[in-house]
This record gives sequence, C-alpha cells and structure tokens, in this order.
Amino acid sequence: MSYEKLAKEIVHLVGGEKNVVSLVHCATRLRFVLKDEAKADKAKLEKTDGIITVKQSGGQFQVVVGNKVPEVYNAIGQVSNILNETGKEENSTKGKKGFGAVIDVISSIFAPLLGVMAGSGILKGLLLIASNLGWLVPKDTTYMILYAAADSLFYFLPLLLAVTTARKFGGNIFVALTIAGGLLYPTIVTLKTEGTATDFFGIPIVMMSYSSTVIPIILAVIVMSKLEKWCNRLIHESVKNFITPLILLVIMLPLTLMVFGPVGVYVGNAIATALVAAFSFSPLLAGAILGACWQLLVIFGVHWGLVPVFINNIAVNGRDGIKPSAAASIFAQTGAAFGVMLKTKNKKLKTLAGSATLTALFGITEPAVYGVTLPLKRPFIAGVIGGAVGGAIIGQAGTQAFASGAPGLLTLPIFYGPGGQGFPGLILGITVSFLVSAILTYILGFEDPVEEEETADNSAKESTSTVTVSNEEVLSPIEGTVVALSEVPDPAFAAEAMGKGIAIQPTTGRVVAPFDGTITVAFKKKHALAVVSHHGAEVLIHVGVDTVKLDGKHFTSYIKEGDQVKAGDLLLEFDVEQIKAEGYPTITPVIITNSSEYTEILPIPQGQVTEQAPLLKLSSAHNEQEASPDCLK
Repeated sequence: MSYEKLAKEIVHLVGGEKNVVSLVHCATRLRFVLKDEAKADKAKLEKTDGIITVKQSGGQFQVVVGNKVPEVYNAIGQVSNILNETGKEENSTKGKKGFGAVIDVISSIFAPLLGVMAGSGILKGLLLIASNLGWLVPKDTTYMILYAAADSLFYFLPLLLAVTTARKFGGNIFVALTIAGGLLYPTIVTLKTEGTATDFFGIPIVMMSYSSTVIPIILAVIVMSKLEKWCNRLIHESVKNFITPLILLVIMLPLTLMVFGPVGVYVGNAIATALVAAFSFSPLLAGAILGACWQLLVIFGVHWGLVPVFINNIAVNGRDGIKPSAAASIFAQTGAAFGVMLKTKNKKLKTLAGSATLTALFGITEPAVYGVTLPLKRPFIAGVIGGAVGGAIIGQAGTQAFASGAPGLLTLPIFYGPGGQGFPGLILGITVSFLVSAILTYILGFEDPVEEEETADNSAKESTSTVTVSNEEVLSPIEGTVVALSEVPDPAFAAEAMGKGIAIQPTTGRVVAPFDGTITVAFKKKHALAVVSHHGAEVLIHVGVDTVKLDGKHFTSYIKEGDQVKAGDLLLEFDVEQIKAEGYPTITPVIITNSSEYTEILPIPQGQVTEQAPLLKLSSAHNEQEASPDCLK
C-alpha cells in the first residue's frame, strides 16, 4: 500500500478532516486529537494494511504505524489540509480533564523534538566516549564544533519548547520565541553569573539559569497564549498586530523572570529530587519497578510525565540516574519478541517477530509490543519480568544518562560518562533483560496462531465446494510503449512493493479511464490518480518518476475524488516534452494496488499500445459452497 493511499484511509477512518483537532507524530505513532472519538472506526483502522494497532490514551487517538510514521504523516499533509490548519492546536485539550489533559500537553510539546533530540544525544554520547578514550581533546576546535552541534538543542531548549508550546495553545510563535530569547539574552545571563542584585521597578527578582530548562518557558507561553487571546478581543484590528505583541513582551518577560522562572525551576528540581531520592533509598528496587513498568507506561501514554524530569536532571546536574533503568524494559520486550520468533511455527508470525526484534533493538518497541508480545499475552509478561531483573541490575550499578535519546543500540553512548562508571552495569542489565525474556517466552510458550494455508486446507476437506474463476480486463490509459515495471527507475515501483502491474513510456500526454469506475484519489499535485472499477480492481496511474516535485506544473486534471467515470473518459493531460525538459522521466507505472486479491495479473500487449487497448488481465478464484438439502429448506 502506498503512503498516500494509507494516509487517505487513515483520515477517512478517524472521522474525516473535520473531526481532527490536531495531529502530531512521535517515533512510531500518529497522535490525533479528535473532536469525537466515537466517529473514528478503530476496528477498521486496526485491520488496515500498514497499521500495527490503535490506542486511545491521554486524550489522544494514537495510530501506531511503526518506522514509516514520518512518511505517512507527510502523506496526510499531501492528501488533506490537517497539517495546514495550525489554529486547531489551541482547542486540542478541550474536553480533557486532570491527568489526561496534562499528558496530552506534555506529549504534544515534546513529540516533535524527539528525532533531533535523539540525534543530538547520540552525538553527545559519542563525543563523551571519544573524550574519555583520548581520541579527541575538549580544547581542540574539532571537538568544540561537534560539541556545539550536539549541545545546541539542549542549551537553547527553551526556544524550541516555545515553538511547540505556542503551537499547542494557539499563541504567536514569534512572540513566544522572543520571550524565550529574553531568558537566554547575554545581559540576563550575566546578571545571574555575576550574582548582581536584580529588581524590576523595585520588585526583587531571583535570577536563575534558563538554558536547558523546561518548565519555565512552558508556563510562560501557556499564560502568554491566554493573554494574547484576551488582548486580541479588546484591541481594535487596525492596531492589534503590533499593540498585542508589545503588551505581551512588556508583561511576560518580567513576569517570567519574577514568577514562572523561579517556580518552574524549583518545581522541576523538586520532582527530580524526589525520584533521585527513591533511587538513592533502594536503587535495586526502584530500578526493578521502572524496568518492569516502563512499557506499561508507554502503552497508556503516561511515560510523557517523566520525560521533563529526565531532561531537567541532565540540564541541572549534567546526568540522570532514572532513565537508564527504562532501557531494561525496552530490551526485555525485544527479547520476548525474539523468543516468539524462535518458538512459533507460524511463518507470518515468525517474519513479523523477526522484523519487530530488529526494530526494537534500536529503541522502537511498538511493532514488538503491539504486533507480537501483547497480543500473545505471556510473552509480554515475560518481558515485564525480564525488564524488572535488568532494571534492578542497572539501578544497583548506578548507571547514568548524560544526554537525551530513546534507549537502543545506537544511543548506548549517552550512558557512557567519565571513566565509564556504571556503563558495564547497563550492558549487563540490558543483556540479562533480553535473555531472561527470550528464555521465559520460549519456556512459557503461547497460543501459536494456526497457519492460514492449513486452515484453508482443512476447510476444503471438511466442506464440498466448487472453485470459480472470474476475469477482469484493464484497458490502457495511455498511448505509448509497454515496458516491464522493473525498468521504472524507482525502487518502490520496480520491486512491485506497491503492487503488480505494467509501465508505459508515453508518446502522448493523455490519461484516460481504464474501465468504468470511481476516482478514489486525485492527488493535489495532479501527477497521479487512483481509480477503482465496479468489480473491485484498484488501479494507481503515476505519471513519471518524482514528478510530485513539479507541484502540478505541466499537468491539467479534469477529475476530483468521488467522480464516476466511463472507460475512455479523459482524466488528466500532461506535457511530455516539458516534463522531460525539467529532468524527470515520464515512464508511467500502472499498478494494481490490491494485487493480493488476484491469482494472476497478466500483461496482454507487448511493444506499442494505444488508448483503450487491452493492457492487463486480472484473474481471481472464489469458492462457492455447493447447495445441500439443508440449504434448500
């Protein structure tokens, strides 16, 4: 299934664009906030090819699609206006109360930063290793440049959080950035570092260090957004575009320095201190609890409540001793998926478990948890036990995290600090987590799904049926030269990843309907379309390769989604020579996107083909139960 088709299906099944308040994504999930979750068809979404599972948690409707989430997210932006309607964010917490609203806010603010945060964390960890091993010296300019790249996100974190918070609450992003910039302004920093007594019109200010802080700017932007809406209601339109920002800057920066800054820093430090105290009291017990429970927190989406604590600890203390135990939980579920792969006799489950194991090793556990261990129950429990054992080892070893990033093989360097203290304990802990979970899964077993082929064979033996074969013909939508899909200079088409079919090197710039049917997708860039026949054949016609980059230039579309068409109707026109002049191949794949529903897809002509000439023959087999006397009663 193409990303565009999957995106279209997702938007439809969540209740359409009008039902979407906001959409963000994290490493594996599309996180929708919906006006009415009852309008979403969760059951159909979970059965849709390309979707792992659907979770409703923390006020969000979460569609888990795995590693391809950025592509699907971008495709949603292509086939809808959801990503363009930035004003939707401000209403996304309405109807949510208490803890659910808090989790929704935190996840929406931090989710857009996870990718770059992980990349920065990995680089920072690698630099720590290089420094400890003597490969790079901190005083070298090479080290300084790389460290600036790794640390800039964390140093200027208030600026980034100002953007995501303003988007969440519908505030002016540029005013929010300016307030965050004021907290990091050199003069303000100097007042703190030199210990200068500071006041604002006689009101004393406790100066704090705001680089890498989390809570102060979030509180400031939330209040700023509310104040901005109040100002805009009262100030005349002719002057509000500059008077409102003026009022916000004059009020919010001093207020943040006097109230939100100190309160935010103290609150963040207090929460972090409480959790650190728990690990200090019994690192073994605290590590075991976090190692066992982390994936449960992830399932319900409440792990976001700990993310600011991790970041705050690293910002204030340069290290965090809580997060490492969560790594045990991740590698434990990885081991459980690996155990399933070793034990199952179901070929489909073995393949799924194998790929999920590989993905989970790099910190993305959703395919393993939702696709393998959780549905089978006992493997998930084995993972919880393995996580507890590994978490206890890591907690007792005193392992520390020195940068942010989702625990996985690539991010192990973030746990390597000065002298490598605690790092061997981390390696031992995640190894034990993996092995304990894998062995327990293999020993405890699970209800192995029966192979579909075996079920089909048994059904055939137990019932009398006849097999009928139905054929359908796809007519050529373009005049040109027929070539094999393998000649298309695009791996997705050439490898038949999107379905079987044929390609045509066009001699004229016309696309006509290949049969009587309905237009299901009419791409905004006009370079492609999808049409389904009255008999169920789904055909994608994609003019050229990478022609989406032309942004509709040299294309003229005559259709919209939902149009009923007859074979031979003109759907699209394009300028062959101009497209070639722009540097894009015009070879056009004609793909049967539901190829799995057909036993044979055979090309009919070779060489030249004209519009409306037979192009593909589709054959499908159906079982028809023979009528028995009981059926006739």
